[in-house]
Amino acid sequence: MSRRASVTSGPYAPPTPARELTVVSADGARLHAEVHGPEDAPPVVLSHGWTCSTAFWAAQIRELATDHRVIVYDQRGHGRSPASPACTTQALADDLEAVLAATLARGEKALIAGHSMGGMTIMAAATRPRFREHAAAALLCSTGSSRLVAEARVVPLRAGRVRTWITGRVLGSRAPLGPVTPVAMSVLKYATMGGRSARHMVEACARIVHACPRAVRHAWAGVLEALDLDHGVRELSVPTAVVHGTSDRLTPPVHARALVAALPHCVGLTELPGVGHMTPIEAPGQVTGTIRELVTTYVTGVTPEHGSTPAQIKEGA
Repeated sequence: MSRRASVTSGPYAPPTPARELTVVSADGARLHAEVHGPEDAPPVVLSHGWTCSTAFWAAQIRELATDHRVIVYDQRGHGRSPASPACTTQALADDLEAVLAATLARGEKALIAGHSMGGMTIMAAATRPRFREHAAAALLCSTGSSRLVAEARVVPLRAGRVRTWITGRVLGSRAPLGPVTPVAMSVLKYATMGGRSARHMVEACARIVHACPRAVRHAWAGVLEALDLDHGVRELSVPTAVVHGTSDRLTPPVHARALVAALPHCVGLTELPGVGHMTPIEAPGQVTGTIRELVTTYVTGVTPEHGSTPAQIKEGA
């Protein structure tokens, strides 16, 4: 399914790439990838989350591609990448390594940013040779390394086995999401976005998520339910920043705090008040600004006058 069918106009409509390519992963899975911006600009690699696609990063691509080389790809089964029977965190790591190999020169350094399952992709790849060759720094947006279903607050019940069981059934449902209606948008907003999210943001998220095939959604939900990448966090040795929304029900702030505590080289925690799980869409300026700051500091090697310090906590509007 073309990701261009999901959002066709407005700030979240996907920009036209400078070039497109098909990347072949270790097991033969084919991945749709895009490169935006000047070929000689500092590179940024963006990895999207569960049920999303390259379209999820439209706002960041549009702003960064003026002076960065922005590389995005569809996770297997998402967007324009065909579904694959291999749905594992190791496959996610394989795919990221394949994208890095296909789009970056030998030894070239990039900022690698991931949202939700894209952040988990980075954790899964932390010890991989290709990741260590190319990662100058990392950004983890709205993500966690374990206990995702147990900590999620999308079901309005007290924490415990009942809530965990129901949450797992809801997230892993095989039911079709159907058309993007006002009711569907209200449900998606409650589960994944902050209460102040504008209608055009909610609609963009809904169209992207609803475009994900239900079989793919179900398969990857099972992976997320059993997720345990705590070891990957401890091995993520590159400078890493963390961004999360304080109103995130899918990966509540407890996950961000755990990441900051476990990362060997955390260079900042940015908390976005009132923002939910979909941080790149809900707070595009803050996410893009963090990416720019990390590129300036760790990719181009120019330290900004007011750069982040390790474990600094910042707040964004």
